[in-house]
Amino acid sequence: MDNVDTAPSPRGAQAPSEFFSESLSRRRHASEVEVDGSKVAYWTYESVTVTPMTRTILVIHGFRGDHHGLLRVADQLPEMRIIMPDLPAFGSSEPFAHDEHSVERYGKFISAFMNALALDGKTVLLGHSFGSIVASHFAAANPGTVYPLILINPIAAPALEGPKGTMTKLAVLYYQASAKLPRALGLAVLRNRAIVRIMSITMAKTKDKALRRFIHGQHDAYFSAFADRKSLLESFKASVSGNVAEVAEQLTLPVLLVAGEKDEIATLPNQHKLMKRLPDAKLEVIPDVGHLIHYETPVPAAEAIRTFLEEHPA
Repeated sequence: MDNVDTAPSPRGAQAPSEFFSESLSRRRHASEVEVDGSKVAYWTYESVTVTPMTRTILVIHGFRGDHHGLLRVADQLPEMRIIMPDLPAFGSSEPFAHDEHSVERYGKFISAFMNALALDGKTVLLGHSFGSIVASHFAAANPGTVYPLILINPIAAPALEGPKGTMTKLAVLYYQASAKLPRALGLAVLRNRAIVRIMSITMAKTKDKALRRFIHGQHDAYFSAFADRKSLLESFKASVSGNVAEVAEQLTLPVLLVAGEKDEIATLPNQHKLMKRLPDAKLEVIPDVGHLIHYETPVPAAEAIRTFLEEHPA
């Protein structure tokens, strides 16, 4: 284990109770499962009351996140059974034992994870940000394994192109340089609280001071919980080299796009372009929010999800 860049444990971080219901913790069951030789931590949030509308939703989080990021959305869907793994190499899950952390490999992980938990084709697949790339590519490559597909803040266009391309290329250099530095220095750069805070401030659009403090606290607690620099660099390259539009025409199942009006990473014009390319899609735009729908506007996001699932029963 000497070569592993062990992340500080996020388990002790406590989120302010004002941002979650009292019932959320009662719904939670923490588990672990071995998938392809790696330990994967996952959390199941059981439905409060099973109804004909109860569905199983498998949630795939974004880059440098873990299952905590989507908790506010899960909290707003108490009638659903929600399964939230920490992706391999993030949170409390181990990295892939031998393989590169690519979009394709994460897709294979979803398949193996679903098999391990006996999840069938009625499972709803939800991906946020980088998770939208992984989820869409998986659904395109494995038709009939999930139904339907929900993408929050979907990455709808190539990150290395357009007005944000230069910033993305600089970020690539940042991760590459951090991976080449001596271990302690490289980790210090990657986990630098000032850099994490700048990122958090840039993405947060809410004017609610308490909510902003909560968001910054979440990023402080969980954004640096990655397994090692190698897997982080690999997954970052995957996050900026792929997008949902690459497989749009292959997504023949119903797809819900939940977009932020002020999203500077997954811009609204690109969401409209993506929707036109999808065979069966619905676009829900949430006003006055950017790339942090899962933190800032969980209520309208959950309402959009609930309505979409009502329109597309299992």
